[in-house]
Amino acid sequence: MPPWVTPGRLPVPDDVRSVEIVRKDEPLYVAPDTKSARRGAAALGARLPIFGAASGPGCHGEFYLVGPTAWVCSEAARPGTEPPVGAGYGAAAGADGLPRDYYFVGADGALGYGTLADAEQTRPIAELQPGFAVALTRVGNGPSGDPFGLTTKSLWLPLRNLGKVRPSAFRGYETQGKLDLGWVVASTAAVHESPGGRRKAGAQKRRFDVVPSLETRVLGKDHPWVRVAEGEWLDGHDVRFPTVATAPGEVRANERWLDVDLENQVLTAYEGARPVFVTLVSTGIGREGTDTATPKGVHRVWVKLMATDMTNLENDEALRYYAMQEVPWVLFFHKGAGLHGAFWHESFGRVRSHGCVNLTPGDAQRIFEWASPRLPAGWTAVLPTDYDPGTVVRVR
Repeated sequence: MPPWVTPGRLPVPDDVRSVEIVRKDEPLYVAPDTKSARRGAAALGARLPIFGAASGPGCHGEFYLVGPTAWVCSEAARPGTEPPVGAGYGAAAGADGLPRDYYFVGADGALGYGTLADAEQTRPIAELQPGFAVALTRVGNGPSGDPFGLTTKSLWLPLRNLGKVRPSAFRGYETQGKLDLGWVVASTAAVHESPGGRRKAGAQKRRFDVVPSLETRVLGKDHPWVRVAEGEWLDGHDVRFPTVATAPGEVRANERWLDVDLENQVLTAYEGARPVFVTLVSTGIGREGTDTATPKGVHRVWVKLMATDMTNLENDEALRYYAMQEVPWVLFFHKGAGLHGAFWHESFGRVRSHGCVNLTPGDAQRIFEWASPRLPAGWTAVLPTDYDPGTVVRVR
């Protein structure tokens, strides 16, 4: 019997092995009471393990215990004899790190319909603006034979009005305990024979090329130059390198934690004092203390979300990026500021966001699965507990 189950509190038939969630993002509570604190949320269609049942306020039936301090109301959970299984959201992620197929609405906008049978046969129930990003769950042919996609918001949209998202293929690297490599962040970077010297004929580096830092020199007051090979120097403004950081006092012995270096636009994942993964990010464009700055300080992840909707991510491009649905792999660490996957730009290594820490979808998934609290199979959101606290995020 799991240690969190009160002895004798298992009024569940012997053949019941799971409960199937029948509503999207169904709340999970820390106690059998809908007024108790949230523990997380469960995915539609997930079959969660069942450890017990209890009556409680706010639920017309009974509450089912589906995990450590995780209760769901029976109004949204159907007991069954099938074994537990998650809804497959994370497992469905492709090589690009996206858990679904994502599309941008094209220049002509897109009309949405409630059913496939109604597609372009009746008046639409929604109109999406150009640049709107949507995630599709499946594709089907409408009455006229044209293909339509079903969004996570239950709208059928004509595929001819959508353009497939192709996120950045950039990835950080597993460090093996060493922070000895960086990246070119300029579109192209000229290779010089010496710091500030003559360009090397026919030699250049391209964006996201991985380079070592063998030596650094500063010309004038603040113009750095980096040697990346014998007789090869790059302008320091064209490259980004990670820097070793000391764990803040809030980090316990050997605990996992994240360091966000605003100056270099680099995120490093640590286990205690040992770096294990490093990558480029895009942080807030605002000055320190403004709403569009990534908040400095030591924080802890206060909620993990498989995905969430975000609007007006880039006000300077609001006409193109009106809203983003199902932004994946979200770790909120300070109010509405968090780490998440960004599939709408490739500016990693330079500031870009309105306060969040943007990663490529592949890197965001890597960090999401590594950081705590652990997200059980079949859940879409989870909040920390005393025994599974949120990962420390230090922004400096």
